[in-house]
Amino acid sequence: MTHLALLCEHAQSLIDKVHQDDFPNLLINLFKAMVPLDDASIIVYPDQAMPYCEYLESPSEGGSLHMDQFIEASFLLDPFYLASMEGRFGFFHLLDVAPHGFQNSEYYQSWYRLSGLHDECGYTFGTGAGGFVNISLGRTTNQAKFSPQELSLLEDMTPLISALVLRRWRLVNAKKQQHRNGNLRQRLQSALDGFGKSLLTERESQVIYYILHGLSTRAAADKLSIAADTVKLHRRHAYAKLEIKSQAELFYLFLDSLMSVENYQEGDVLATYLNLRTSA
Repeated sequence: MTHLALLCEHAQSLIDKVHQDDFPNLLINLFKAMVPLDDASIIVYPDQAMPYCEYLESPSEGGSLHMDQFIEASFLLDPFYLASMEGRFGFFHLLDVAPHGFQNSEYYQSWYRLSGLHDECGYTFGTGAGGFVNISLGRTTNQAKFSPQELSLLEDMTPLISALVLRRWRLVNAKKQQHRNGNLRQRLQSALDGFGKSLLTERESQVIYYILHGLSTRAAADKLSIAADTVKLHRRHAYAKLEIKSQAELFYLFLDSLMSVENYQEGDVLATYLNLRTSA
């Protein structure tokens, strides 16, 4: 059966069941009919509220626990999430949205690789009023990268997937938000934006921000319009003030701060975290 015939066969069922409980499973089955997959997820980001996982299929050990950690805090550093926050929607290969030096970042080394993914592509679509949906399609075998032909096929499906996502999750968002803390995700984003600012200079905090987002020294220098050696200098000073020695320690300091401070509202979450440790 041709790809077009398979698409038509699945599309009608998806349209008929767009508001049914098994719709996410049917949607992933459509992708599996188009290209081989062994990892997939659908993450819904309601406007300002915390994300939730609508679908998860992962062969990696501890996949559900890993996803719990992702939607609790790690999503803030995810390239697909960051692209959506910038208003970039559509179909993307990981290389389209990951910053230069991503594979050397602590997020990649400490979280992404542990997920078992060796290649990833997916869709991000806005659902109105600041909400969006990310559909992740992955390969966990190092030799099985997505081919240019497969990526082109999935990209050609974008208009159909966009229409289905809007019909499904525009309504779901409205229902979910009635039962969720409506601005918690925004507060977590604010925690990332302001991390360490009470202890660091403005330039040092900017450098730390880009390091957390996985940018290389050169990429951070380009963003800030300064020399790479100047970035290294600010990084060294920031690490000394934070009493850390590596990107790994910075990554865990941010996550530990975020996950240790209950009912965070505003300001530098690191300052609150350090005060809690001092008074403990």
